[in-house]
Amino acid sequence: MAEADINITKQFSWKRILIPVILGLAGAGYLLFSSLNEERFVEVEAGQGEYVWVDQNSNGVPDFSDGKEFVRSSEGNYIRKNFKDMLREQTWSSNVLLALGLAVLTVIIRDGGYIYRIRFLTDKALSWRQSFRVIMLWEFASALTPSVVGGSGVAIFILNREGINLGKSTATVFVTALFDEAFYIITVPIILILLGTGVLFPETWAGSTLLFSSIEPLFYLGYGFIVFLTLTIVVSMLFFPHKFKRIVQRLFTLPILRRWLRKATKMGDDLIIASREIKGKKFGWWFKGFSVTYASWTARFLTLNFILMAFSDNVDHVLALGKQLVMWVIMLISPTPGSSGVAELALDSFFSDMFQAGVTLFLIAIIWRLLTYFLYLFIGVAIFPKWLKSTS
Repeated sequence: MAEADINITKQFSWKRILIPVILGLAGAGYLLFSSLNEERFVEVEAGQGEYVWVDQNSNGVPDFSDGKEFVRSSEGNYIRKNFKDMLREQTWSSNVLLALGLAVLTVIIRDGGYIYRIRFLTDKALSWRQSFRVIMLWEFASALTPSVVGGSGVAIFILNREGINLGKSTATVFVTALFDEAFYIITVPIILILLGTGVLFPETWAGSTLLFSSIEPLFYLGYGFIVFLTLTIVVSMLFFPHKFKRIVQRLFTLPILRRWLRKATKMGDDLIIASREIKGKKFGWWFKGFSVTYASWTARFLTLNFILMAFSDNVDHVLALGKQLVMWVIMLISPTPGSSGVAELALDSFFSDMFQAGVTLFLIAIIWRLLTYFLYLFIGVAIFPKWLKSTS
């Protein structure tokens, strides 16, 4: 372990991190600049525009950011606009500013809940300052990695560098993940009971999703997988971690899976360590941790709700929450860092029926990603060098 720490310290020395930090800041700035300057085609009354839509890829769905799908025409019904045009044309009334202020408040509540939870799960071994750094760097790592990969491995490393032993770090990350998945598993059936399935899924999707031409079967498959995986980990961690490790090792000795045997073995070891750490925890401990999780995740989804409310007088908050729960499965399997591109595409597909002007939805997408994605890129770049130095 000591040798591994030395190698990690060398790997993350100032000389080694200076270029990545500069590149990270430049990359975050470029992504933000590109998003703010991206042009989209917005539908207007027939004859009032400069472009007409041509279904270039024959999918029946306009891609408002693809210039190849629109050609100039004096009788067009589309015009081109960018974010700066939208800002100039938008009326910033007191109601709009209030709703956006509430969106910012939900971000504070969400992160505040995460900070409280990480301190609680580590039995207050972390100070408030340390807890803040852990959460911000965890979000930073998640923003830099594909959603399908996640930032859990980095989170264990972050906690360990903050002085939490490897066993407790592993257990904390495992329990955090279980709480997060439990929120999703419990909330989805509630929304389905309240709304049914007819209003949750978009009628059209910009192209096929993996092997699916519609989102609904993909959602149910993804939800079922989350339930199965969560139950497997819970039962294995609480009742027979050693047996689970042996089963996993045997499974990954198959020729088709052998290349991942080492990682599978490590996962089994982590599960055993986590099991030792959390055994004996009382019901009150689990209930408190999950309650904070539920509040934080609710605030996380309400961020978009309040942004929608800023630009619409008739937002069905339960419906908006339900659509986000479906969107979450799509974003979880995204191969892009922080679901970049996929999140915006999903937002357009799920909420286009709420806004006649595509320009409004684009404005919403930019503000949403500023509060839930770009924010953590810039905070992470700002605190990472100092944190690395202080924890060396």
